[in-house]
Amino acid sequence: MAFITSGAAAVSGASLTARRAFTGAAVCPVPSGRTSPAAATWSMSAGGLRTFLVGGNWKCNLSKDAITSLCKELAAAPDLETDKVEVVLAPPTPYLDHTRSVLRQDFEVAAQNIWVGGPGAYTGETAAEMIKDVGCTWVILGHSERRNLLQIRESDDFIAQKTKTALSHGLKVMFCIGETLEEREEGRTLDVCVRQLHALAETIGADDWKDVVIAYEPVWAIGTGKIATPDQVEEVHEKIRHYLAGDVNDKVAQETRILYGGSVSPGNCNELAQLPDVDGFLVGGASLKASFLEVIESFKSDLAATV
Repeated sequence: MAFITSGAAAVSGASLTARRAFTGAAVCPVPSGRTSPAAATWSMSAGGLRTFLVGGNWKCNLSKDAITSLCKELAAAPDLETDKVEVVLAPPTPYLDHTRSVLRQDFEVAAQNIWVGGPGAYTGETAAEMIKDVGCTWVILGHSERRNLLQIRESDDFIAQKTKTALSHGLKVMFCIGETLEEREEGRTLDVCVRQLHALAETIGADDWKDVVIAYEPVWAIGTGKIATPDQVEEVHEKIRHYLAGDVNDKVAQETRILYGGSVSPGNCNELAQLPDVDGFLVGGASLKASFLEVIESFKSDLAATV
């Protein structure tokens, strides 16, 4: 079965080694009204130039005591080389303040969601101002569980508006995109990713992208133990970068970090980290254990791949 049906066969079928140095015509469709770049004048792959980032999404897990214990285990590792790797952990909202107080200072903290507006009569919501007030610097938005769970079903436009709100308050955003198994089997992976990204490109300015990290997370690989092959992952990441060149600009395409998420673990992270257009990971279940430190260490594989 084809992973993506659109795109130039010469590129999508190329080996990873060949694609590391690829510069050429964009292979990704852009929405109507936009012009696809005739030729990329920048290197599609800059592994080691974009700072590696590893995010840990704890979702609706852990207790206050469990967080304290985990943070103690994480503190045993050497200080981060912050010019080479960033680490961001996202606890459940009730534990944001506590996590910031017990987590090592070279790790950052993210919220898993925010309210689209400011403080006010919005029962059950959490404003960006509150997230910042407890020491968070990031927020995860557009995660597949927010997009696809029947009880939530956030739209592309709503997620884009939340992102604009977060950015306007000085929060950085991990913006999640990805296809379901049905969409993948129908060959619509790229169409889905472009649709989700286009809503954001229509909502924020080109300068805002400096505080956005894209997390490509195929829904069928999240928490299932299944993982896209390295070739599949790199193909999507590369085409996301082509899309950004066409719908935003070359600078954004070159500088925006694109993370992979979907059953990332100590067992597969080093191979994936070597892919030229993978700039880090957004990790779920594996971030709930001290072995998450091994995933963080995969930034060294990214650097080694560029030597």
